[in-house]
Amino acid sequence: MIDCHVHLWDPAEGFPWIRPGTPLHRPYGEAELAASGAELDLAGAILVEASRGDAGETLALRELRRRRPDLVAGYVGNLHVHGGAGPGAFRALLDESGDTRPNGMRLGGPDWASTPEPARALVPVLAGTGLALELNLYRDALRSAADVAERHPELSVVVDHLGNPPNLATGDPGEWYADLERAARVRNVHVKISGLLTQQHGVPDSQLAHLVRHVVDALGPERCLLGSDWPICLARGTRAESLAASRTGLAHLTPAQNRQLSRTTAERVYRLRG
Repeated sequence: MIDCHVHLWDPAEGFPWIRPGTPLHRPYGEAELAASGAELDLAGAILVEASRGDAGETLALRELRRRRPDLVAGYVGNLHVHGGAGPGAFRALLDESGDTRPNGMRLGGPDWASTPEPARALVPVLAGTGLALELNLYRDALRSAADVAERHPELSVVVDHLGNPPNLATGDPGEWYADLERAARVRNVHVKISGLLTQQHGVPDSQLAHLVRHVVDALGPERCLLGSDWPICLARGTRAESLAASRTGLAHLTPAQNRQLSRTTAERVYRLRG
């Protein structure tokens, strides 16, 4: 299995969103990442940027991927921090990176319109160079992914955390279900099953299983990925428990479909190297 969503950080290097005094306000490094997956039979992880706020984070992720291929299968950088230089400079940076370039780049924010326009202008570069676009939007994520994917049919678009649906115990997910059906009709949209321990805290297991099964049945295992969201998941459980939550509702899949969802889809979407 490839864990498609993990982070590393040291608050001393930035990451202004991590509030002092909280459990997350401490370094999480490669040794702790390795220890968290020691008993999980993982084939690697996808390191996802954690909004450090500068291009140095991309370089740090690249260096760890180069140095620890046993631990890191690929990495996703922050598209925001490269927007100011323009598409030409960004393409040149990717060309110079060669085999160590990112496997994807992420845009995040309240919604698509709130993401920086200079960063959105880099999306055609991603489409032209084979990098995935990853979206972490808190409103209309699936709908936005479908719109972008239709405009760029050669681009793989990955939606984090199931598109951030409301907590089933407290909110109405009706609009999210409609947006999922819209995204399912666009073949280059992919959904990452992740973040469930925190976002769906308090939801009964049966409802959580229904949510996951609905996503997988709508898109197919060839368009779904699994992630732990470590170390953010530690607020509610271990990395193993988070991955178990992501896999709930999948008992109906065949062994071949399970392998596709847990590994093959990630290898294709992120164009992973051995």
